[in-house]
Amino acid sequence: MKLKILLLLLFVASTSLNAQTNVDESQTGTWYMYFYNHQFKDSQFGIQGDFQYRDWQGLGDMEQLLLRSGFTFTPKDTKLKFTLGFANITSGVPGENDDTSNENRIYQEALFPSKFGRFHLTHRFRYEQRFVENQDFRTRYRYNLFLNIPITNKDFSPKTIYAALYNELFINGQQDIGNGRTVELFDRNRTYLGFGYVLNDEIRFQLGWMNQKTDNWGKGQLQFSMHHNF
Repeated sequence: MKLKILLLLLFVASTSLNAQTNVDESQTGTWYMYFYNHQFKDSQFGIQGDFQYRDWQGLGDMEQLLLRSGFTFTPKDTKLKFTLGFANITSGVPGENDDTSNENRIYQEALFPSKFGRFHLTHRFRYEQRFVENQDFRTRYRYNLFLNIPITNKDFSPKTIYAALYNELFINGQQDIGNGRTVELFDRNRTYLGFGYVLNDEIRFQLGWMNQKTDNWGKGQLQFSMHHNF
C-alpha cells in the first residue's frame, strides 16, 4: 500500500513538472514593458526599474508579472551606473492551468556604456539572489550586450528612428535547488532585434522580436516597450 502511494505521488509530481515545461514553441508570446530612469537633481544617485507583463500567447495566458526597482549610483566624471535593487515576480504556466508561483529577488547591476560613431554599446552585468517559492536559495549571473543605432538622425534627438539589438546570457550559480531537483548551469539566452522611436528627450518607444532559448524549449516573443527618463 505504501509503495502504491509513493508511486502515485511520484506520478503526480512528474505530471505537474511536465505541465510546467510543456511550452508551445510555435506560439508567439508577447511582452509589454515599461522602463523608467530618474537621476536626482545635483546628485550621483537615482532610481530605475521596470514593470513587465509577459504572456505566453499575446493576452489571456500569463507567463510572468515582473515588478523591479532599484537605487542607482553614478561615479563622478563617468558614464558608469551601479544599481542595487529588488524584484517581485509572479510566474504562470502555459495553457489552461491557472497555477502561479512567486519569486523575490535582490540584484546588483553595473552598466558600462560606450560609443563608436553611431554605434551605442552598453554592457550590463547583473548578479541576482533568488528566493523562489518551493526551491532552495539560488543565484544567477547575467550578461547583456546592447547595441542601439540611430537611423534617421546622427543621434537620439526627437523623432529619430533607431535600430535596437541585444543578446543576454543567463548562468545559474547553483544547480541543486532542493528536494533532489537540479537545474543546468546554462539557464537561458535571449536574442533581440527591434526598432525604436524617440518621441522626445524623455520618452522612447520600441517594438521588436526576441527569441528565448532554454535547455528545454525555445520561443519567439513580441516586445512592446516604453522607456522613460524623467
